[in-house]
Amino acid sequence: MPSEQLTNQLAVAARDLGSENVKVTLEKAVALAVDLIEGCDSAGVSLVHRGKRLDTPASTDDSVLHGDKLQYDLQEGPCMDAVWDQEIVISPDLAHDDRWPTWAPRVVEELGVRSMMCIQLFTDEKRLGALNLYSKRTDGFTHDGDSHEGLALAAHVAVALAAAQEIEHLETGLRNRAVIGQALGILMERFGLTEDRAFQVLQRVSSQTNRKLLLIATELVHTRRLPAAVDLQGGTPSHELSAPGSTLPLSGH
Repeated sequence: MPSEQLTNQLAVAARDLGSENVKVTLEKAVALAVDLIEGCDSAGVSLVHRGKRLDTPASTDDSVLHGDKLQYDLQEGPCMDAVWDQEIVISPDLAHDDRWPTWAPRVVEELGVRSMMCIQLFTDEKRLGALNLYSKRTDGFTHDGDSHEGLALAAHVAVALAAAQEIEHLETGLRNRAVIGQALGILMERFGLTEDRAFQVLQRVSSQTNRKLLLIATELVHTRRLPAAVDLQGGTPSHELSAPGSTLPLSGH
Protein backbone atom coordinates (compact mmCIF):
# COMPACT_ATOMS: atom_id res chain seq x y z
CA MET A 1 0.00 0.00 0.00
CA PRO A 2 1.42 3.45 -0.89
CA SER A 3 2.76 5.31 2.11
CA GLU A 4 0.48 8.33 1.66
CA GLN A 5 -2.61 6.14 1.35
CA LEU A 6 -1.63 4.18 4.47
CA THR A 7 -1.02 7.40 6.39
CA ASN A 8 -4.45 8.73 5.46
CA GLN A 9 -6.19 5.48 6.38
CA LEU A 10 -4.35 5.27 9.69
CA ALA A 11 -5.37 8.84 10.49
CA VAL A 12 -9.02 7.93 9.96
CA ALA A 13 -8.56 4.69 11.89
CA ALA A 14 -6.95 6.49 14.82
CA ARG A 15 -9.95 8.78 15.16
CA ASP A 16 -12.33 5.83 15.09
CA LEU A 17 -10.30 3.77 17.55
CA GLY A 18 -10.00 6.60 20.04
CA SER A 19 -13.72 7.02 20.57
CA GLU A 20 -14.75 3.55 21.74
CA ASN A 21 -14.57 1.20 24.74
CA VAL A 22 -11.97 -1.55 24.97
CA LYS A 23 -14.03 -4.29 23.30
CA VAL A 24 -15.05 -2.16 20.32
CA THR A 25 -11.55 -0.69 20.02
CA LEU A 26 -10.03 -4.16 19.70
CA GLU A 27 -12.70 -5.42 17.30
CA LYS A 28 -12.04 -2.45 15.02
CA ALA A 29 -8.28 -2.95 15.33
CA VAL A 30 -8.29 -6.53 14.06
CA ALA A 31 -10.64 -5.65 11.20
CA LEU A 32 -8.34 -2.78 10.22
CA ALA A 33 -5.33 -5.09 10.20
CA VAL A 34 -6.94 -7.33 7.59
CA ASP A 35 -8.03 -4.32 5.53
CA LEU A 36 -4.77 -2.37 5.66
CA ILE A 37 -2.04 -5.02 5.54
CA GLU A 38 -1.93 -6.85 2.23
CA GLY A 39 -0.71 -10.27 3.38
CA CYS A 40 -2.99 -10.49 6.42
CA ASP A 41 -5.81 -13.04 6.15
CA SER A 42 -6.87 -12.91 9.80
CA ALA A 43 -5.88 -11.07 12.95
CA GLY A 44 -6.24 -11.04 16.71
CA VAL A 45 -5.12 -9.11 19.76
CA SER A 46 -3.49 -10.75 22.78
CA LEU A 47 -3.88 -8.83 26.04
CA VAL A 48 -1.74 -9.07 29.15
CA HIS A 49 -3.57 -9.46 32.46
CA ARG A 50 -2.42 -9.74 36.06
CA GLY A 51 -0.06 -12.58 36.71
CA LYS A 52 1.16 -12.40 33.10
CA ARG A 53 -1.95 -14.20 31.93
CA LEU A 54 -2.78 -13.75 28.23
CA ASP A 55 -6.04 -14.04 26.34
CA THR A 56 -7.45 -13.04 22.96
CA PRO A 57 -10.50 -10.78 23.47
CA ALA A 58 -10.81 -9.84 19.78
CA SER A 59 -10.21 -11.82 16.59
CA THR A 60 -11.46 -11.90 13.03
CA ASP A 61 -12.21 -15.63 13.09
CA ASP A 62 -12.01 -18.79 15.18
CA SER A 63 -8.72 -19.91 13.64
CA VAL A 64 -7.01 -16.97 15.37
CA LEU A 65 -8.48 -17.98 18.72
CA HIS A 66 -7.21 -21.52 18.20
CA GLY A 67 -3.73 -20.41 17.10
CA ASP A 68 -3.39 -17.93 19.96
CA LYS A 69 -4.66 -20.33 22.62
CA LEU A 70 -2.22 -22.95 21.42
CA GLN A 71 0.60 -20.46 22.02
CA TYR A 72 -0.63 -19.71 25.53
CA ASP A 73 -0.97 -23.40 26.36
CA LEU A 74 2.43 -24.37 24.93
CA GLN A 75 4.16 -21.17 26.09
CA GLU A 76 5.79 -20.76 22.70
CA GLY A 77 5.08 -18.91 19.49
CA PRO A 78 5.62 -15.53 17.82
CA CYS A 79 2.94 -13.84 19.92
CA MET A 80 4.68 -14.89 23.14
CA ASP A 81 8.00 -13.58 21.84
CA ALA A 82 6.43 -10.28 20.74
CA VAL A 83 4.66 -9.71 24.05
CA TRP A 84 7.65 -10.38 26.28
CA ASP A 85 10.86 -10.06 24.27
CA GLN A 86 10.73 -8.36 20.88
CA GLU A 87 8.91 -5.41 19.34
CA ILE A 88 8.12 -7.33 16.16
CA VAL A 89 8.37 -11.00 15.21
CA ILE A 90 8.00 -12.22 11.61
CA SER A 91 7.99 -15.80 10.36
CA PRO A 92 7.97 -16.05 6.53
CA ASP A 93 7.45 -19.83 6.55
CA LEU A 94 6.18 -21.52 9.69
CA ALA A 95 6.64 -24.96 8.15
CA HIS A 96 10.41 -24.42 8.25
CA ASP A 97 10.76 -22.24 11.36
CA ASP A 98 12.50 -24.05 14.23
CA ARG A 99 11.99 -21.27 16.80
CA TRP A 100 8.70 -22.88 17.90
CA PRO A 101 9.18 -26.62 17.37
CA THR A 102 5.84 -27.67 18.87
CA TRP A 103 3.52 -24.79 18.02
CA ALA A 104 4.52 -24.07 14.40
CA PRO A 105 3.94 -27.57 12.92
CA ARG A 106 0.54 -27.76 14.59
CA VAL A 107 -0.82 -24.46 13.24
CA VAL A 108 0.47 -25.31 9.78
CA GLU A 109 -1.30 -28.68 9.86
CA GLU A 110 -4.42 -27.75 11.83
CA LEU A 111 -5.08 -24.22 10.56
CA GLY A 112 -3.24 -23.93 7.27
CA VAL A 113 -1.30 -20.91 8.53
CA ARG A 114 1.98 -20.46 6.68
CA SER A 115 3.38 -17.13 7.86
CA MET A 116 2.84 -14.70 10.70
CA MET A 117 3.71 -11.25 11.99
CA CYS A 118 3.25 -10.25 15.64
CA ILE A 119 3.82 -6.72 16.93
CA GLN A 120 4.05 -5.74 20.57
CA LEU A 121 1.43 -3.30 21.83
CA PHE A 122 3.02 -0.98 24.35
CA THR A 123 3.02 2.55 25.71
CA ASP A 124 5.63 4.36 27.76
CA GLU A 125 4.02 2.99 30.93
CA LYS A 126 3.42 -0.70 30.21
CA ARG A 127 3.19 -3.63 27.86
CA LEU A 128 -0.39 -4.19 26.78
CA GLY A 129 -0.14 -7.27 24.57
CA ALA A 130 0.41 -8.00 20.88
CA LEU A 131 -1.26 -7.60 17.51
CA ASN A 132 -1.16 -11.02 15.82
CA LEU A 133 -1.41 -11.22 12.02
CA TYR A 134 -1.92 -14.59 10.30
CA SER A 135 -1.41 -15.42 6.61
CA LYS A 136 -2.33 -18.55 4.64
CA ARG A 137 0.62 -18.05 2.26
CA THR A 138 4.36 -18.25 2.73
CA ASP A 139 6.18 -14.91 2.74
CA GLY A 140 2.90 -13.24 3.63
CA PHE A 141 4.65 -10.39 5.42
CA THR A 142 7.93 -9.98 3.54
CA HIS A 143 6.86 -7.31 1.04
CA ASP A 144 8.38 -3.87 1.34
CA GLY A 145 6.51 -1.88 3.93
CA ASP A 146 4.72 -4.78 5.66
CA SER A 147 6.60 -4.35 8.91
CA HIS A 148 6.29 -0.56 8.68
CA GLU A 149 2.53 -0.84 8.19
CA GLY A 150 2.23 -3.31 11.05
CA LEU A 151 4.25 -1.15 13.42
CA ALA A 152 2.31 1.97 12.46
CA LEU A 153 -1.04 0.27 13.03
CA ALA A 154 0.13 -1.28 16.30
CA ALA A 155 1.24 2.13 17.58
CA HIS A 156 -2.22 3.57 16.95
CA VAL A 157 -3.91 0.55 18.48
CA ALA A 158 -1.73 0.71 21.61
CA VAL A 159 -2.53 4.38 22.22
CA ALA A 160 -6.25 3.86 21.61
CA LEU A 161 -6.31 0.74 23.80
CA ALA A 162 -4.51 2.45 26.67
CA ALA A 163 -6.96 5.36 26.51
CA ALA A 164 -9.98 3.05 26.39
CA GLN A 165 -8.67 1.01 29.34
CA GLU A 166 -8.10 4.17 31.36
CA ILE A 167 -11.63 5.39 30.66
CA GLU A 168 -13.08 2.02 31.68
CA HIS A 169 -11.02 2.01 34.87
CA LEU A 170 -12.23 5.50 35.74
CA GLU A 171 -15.84 4.59 35.00
CA THR A 172 -15.55 1.45 37.13
CA GLY A 173 -14.01 3.46 39.96
CA LEU A 174 -16.83 5.99 39.82
CA ARG A 175 -19.47 3.25 39.86
CA ASN A 176 -17.78 1.53 42.80
CA ARG A 177 -17.57 4.75 44.79
CA ALA A 178 -21.23 5.44 44.07
CA VAL A 179 -22.25 2.01 45.41
CA ILE A 180 -20.16 2.44 48.57
CA GLY A 181 -21.66 5.91 49.02
CA GLN A 182 -25.18 4.48 48.81
CA ALA A 183 -24.32 1.81 51.38
CA LEU A 184 -22.91 4.42 53.74
CA GLY A 185 -26.08 6.48 53.32
CA ILE A 186 -28.25 3.50 54.26
CA LEU A 187 -26.27 2.88 57.46
CA MET A 188 -26.13 6.57 58.37
CA GLU A 189 -29.89 7.08 57.93
CA ARG A 190 -31.05 3.82 59.52
CA PHE A 191 -28.77 3.89 62.56
CA GLY A 192 -27.84 7.55 62.95
CA LEU A 193 -24.15 6.92 62.26
CA THR A 194 -21.54 9.37 61.09
CA GLU A 195 -19.97 8.69 57.71
CA ASP A 196 -16.73 7.55 59.33
CA ARG A 197 -18.56 5.15 61.66
CA ALA A 198 -20.64 3.77 58.79
CA PHE A 199 -17.47 3.11 56.82
CA GLN A 200 -15.98 1.33 59.83
CA VAL A 201 -19.07 -0.89 59.92
CA LEU A 202 -18.51 -1.89 56.29
CA GLN A 203 -14.84 -2.54 57.02
CA ARG A 204 -15.70 -4.71 60.03
CA VAL A 205 -18.22 -6.80 58.10
CA SER A 206 -15.73 -7.15 55.24
CA SER A 207 -13.09 -8.39 57.68
CA GLN A 208 -15.44 -10.75 59.53
CA THR A 209 -16.77 -12.35 56.35
CA ASN A 210 -13.48 -12.27 54.43
CA ARG A 211 -15.19 -10.56 51.49
CA LYS A 212 -14.29 -7.37 49.68
CA LEU A 213 -15.85 -4.20 51.02
CA LEU A 214 -17.35 -3.41 47.61
CA LEU A 215 -19.22 -6.74 47.62
CA ILE A 216 -20.59 -6.02 51.09
CA ALA A 217 -21.71 -2.56 49.99
CA THR A 218 -23.33 -3.90 46.82
CA GLU A 219 -25.22 -6.55 48.78
CA LEU A 220 -26.41 -3.98 51.30
CA VAL A 221 -27.67 -1.63 48.58
CA HIS A 222 -29.52 -4.41 46.75
CA THR A 223 -30.95 -6.36 49.70
CA ARG A 224 -30.86 -3.91 52.66
CA ARG A 225 -29.20 -6.75 54.60
CA LEU A 226 -25.83 -7.19 56.28
CA PRO A 227 -24.41 -10.72 56.33
CA ALA A 228 -23.09 -10.62 59.92
CA ALA A 229 -23.64 -8.96 63.30
CA VAL A 230 -21.42 -5.97 63.98
CA ASP A 231 -20.74 -4.02 67.14
CA LEU A 232 -21.05 -0.30 66.39
CA GLN A 233 -18.71 0.51 69.26
CA GLY A 234 -15.94 -1.76 67.99
CA GLY A 235 -16.30 -4.42 70.66
CA THR A 236 -17.64 -7.95 70.39
CA PRO A 237 -20.35 -8.79 67.86
CA SER A 238 -23.82 -7.91 69.07
CA HIS A 239 -27.36 -7.47 67.78
CA GLU A 240 -27.13 -3.68 68.05
CA LEU A 241 -26.85 -3.23 64.29
CA SER A 242 -28.39 -6.34 62.84
CA ALA A 243 -28.59 -10.04 63.38
CA PRO A 244 -27.19 -12.22 60.63
CA GLY A 245 -29.49 -11.93 57.62
CA SER A 246 -31.81 -9.35 59.20
CA THR A 247 -33.27 -6.61 57.01
CA LEU A 248 -32.19 -3.00 57.22
CA PRO A 249 -35.26 -1.01 56.05
CA LEU A 250 -34.83 2.64 55.12
CA SER A 251 -36.68 5.20 57.22
CA GLY A 252 -40.20 5.70 56.04
CA HIS A 253 -40.44 2.25 54.39
